[in-house]
Amino acid sequence: MVILELDAFIVENLRTARRFLRRAGYTKDFDAVTFFLLNKHTAPGDLQAFLGPCEEGRAIGLLSEAGVPCVADPGQAIVAEAHRREIPVKPLTGPSSIILALMASGMNGQAFCFHGYLPIQQAGRIRKIKSLEKATQQNGATQVFMETPYRNNALMKDLLTNALPHTRLCIAADLSMSTEFVRTKTIAEWQSSGCPDLHKRPAIFLLGQ
Repeated sequence: MVILELDAFIVENLRTARRFLRRAGYTKDFDAVTFFLLNKHTAPGDLQAFLGPCEEGRAIGLLSEAGVPCVADPGQAIVAEAHRREIPVKPLTGPSSIILALMASGMNGQAFCFHGYLPIQQAGRIRKIKSLEKATQQNGATQVFMETPYRNNALMKDLLTNALPHTRLCIAADLSMSTEFVRTKTIAEWQSSGCPDLHKRPAIFLLGQ
């Protein structure tokens, strides 16, 4: 495993990164390992030092807090900086909730678009839902998006209230966990059957025809 050979990492959260590394079988003394923090609080100017190990001839790992680096994740900035410095970038990944959800949805996998997080404010979120629904009606592409887990139920309420009855909605929650839930129904069917409680559950949502 590549990470077992590394002694420098760019991470979002130091505590959870160390926990993940230990679970992955990493045995090096953390006092001898270099960690750079890359999250929403990182100043752009700080990125200059992060690739120092690479310029010394060492490899450095970029770990995502969830999902995969650079997809709805702050890692994009450091990868872009690596390309500017002509430092090779090698993508490695485990399961991706976005692709797993698309695979299990029964929706169009030939044409799809990932939108990341929807707007926080309800008015903007409703406008975005209508825009996504219009896009899938026009070109048949599956529209994939996500929400912060504690806002999932609010998103579901807006979807069921504002999307058209025949629009198909897939809810893919807790993917790869023992509580995994994946169902695709029309909006009308979801309204009739009721929805699972998604509060604080990581979920991916897909709209399609």
